Amino acid sequence: MSTTSSAHPVPAPDPALVQELRARLEPMLERSVADLEDLVRIPSIAFPGYDREPVQRSASAVAALLEDAGLPDVRITAIEDGAPAVIGRLPAAPGRPTVMLYAHHDVQPTGDVDSWSSAPFAPERRGDRLYGRGAADDKAGVMAHVTALRLVGERLAAEGIGVTVFVEGEEEAGSPTFRPFIEAHRDALAADLIIVADSANWAVGTPAITASLRGLVDAVVEVRVLEHAVHSGIFGGPVLDAPTQLARLLATLHDDEGQVAIEGLVHAPDPAVEMPEEDYRRDAGVPEGLELSGRGSIAARMWTRPALSVIGIDAPSVREASNTLVPVARAKVSLRIPPGQDPQAAEDALLAHLERHTPRTARLTVHPGEQGRPYGADLASPATALARQALGAAWGTEAVDTGLGGSIPFIADLLEVFPQASVLVTGVEDPQSRAHGIDESLHLGEFARVCLAEALLLLGAGSLPQAEG
Repeated sequence: MSTTSSAHPVPAPDPALVQELRARLEPMLERSVADLEDLVRIPSIAFPGYDREPVQRSASAVAALLEDAGLPDVRITAIEDGAPAVIGRLPAAPGRPTVMLYAHHDVQPTGDVDSWSSAPFAPERRGDRLYGRGAADDKAGVMAHVTALRLVGERLAAEGIGVTVFVEGEEEAGSPTFRPFIEAHRDALAADLIIVADSANWAVGTPAITASLRGLVDAVVEVRVLEHAVHSGIFGGPVLDAPTQLARLLATLHDDEGQVAIEGLVHAPDPAVEMPEEDYRRDAGVPEGLELSGRGSIAARMWTRPALSVIGIDAPSVREASNTLVPVARAKVSLRIPPGQDPQAAEDALLAHLERHTPRTARLTVHPGEQGRPYGADLASPATALARQALGAAWGTEAVDTGLGGSIPFIADLLEVFPQASVLVTGVEDPQSRAHGIDESLHLGEFARVCLAEALLLLGAGSLPQAEG
């Protein structure tokens, strides 16, 4: 594993301070985990079609936690058609920096509830892990902020370091009102350093700085072959059914090795760090004996090259199948794009490929969906140097620079609205957390280290240069 050294070295935290904070943190952890369990019990799914009352209840619970952590100015707010967000502020003294701490309190839908080992909204501790939807992504991020403030909030106030906590309520649903929200609250959210607690560490026991995030383009692909369904025995032969035509089209999106076959997409440079294949197989749950897809290093395939998945198909279910030629079928495709790729150019390339490869026996309609820009961190910034020191002190081992195959598109919005701010992407997850999946969980030992590292980061922020404008 290799890391990128900073051009702006900063002193390591005082070992006596680290020891003091660690000792003070230990008795706080049980309360913090209990508070996290209370948050997990709230089914705060912000997707369309779900009850919005739990999202409001979750926002109220977060606001109460921030008030308890000592923030003097806490409010719940939303813009039109948006989910409730929470903003809590400890204003900076004149001439002193402000740190924004970001997390989100909404969660993914559960999927098949019966597949969970325990009820998704009934948090359960098993061994060194806490299980439940949102236990890691991202209610643990909320509680990391709360716990760090409980630990060092009084020192921050005494030193004049400002803190703004911004807890969004619709991140999992694509942050549809994120940009207008931060523009509407620009003054309240302005900061010199922004810490986004919504990523993952390299492994249990090894912290990470997220060096890159892939962006996102998705679309619904529809093929039609008939105006209406007809008897497959009487009419079958001259017309191929829509699911078959859709499958033929989707198959062109990858080559025989599983590499994305769309022309014109960008590949970013390969990462310096590599993930062992056996680790990937274990963490992803690849059945024994199956080959992996694509070419190149595992890390490059996950972080710096495009990846395309079919994430949903609309066609008759096997249970409801009848002897008819299906006239229309749809699929949702999700294209992850590496740093350096413009999302619109990627969407154009995807559409051009689909149009070029649609069989002449089918009619194509594409409904473009979400776009999200990729992100590349400034690994030589003073803020990154500070993060390295804080993470190293909390874990007792050097942080690894990693990419993340997932997308956090709103980071680009933060950089555009607050162009002078430094952004750090950190997280509480580990490769076994199964964020978005069945049996999502949080490693409680890692959670403690995250809280300590964030407290050290906040205290060290006073040494960072302040943003202008």
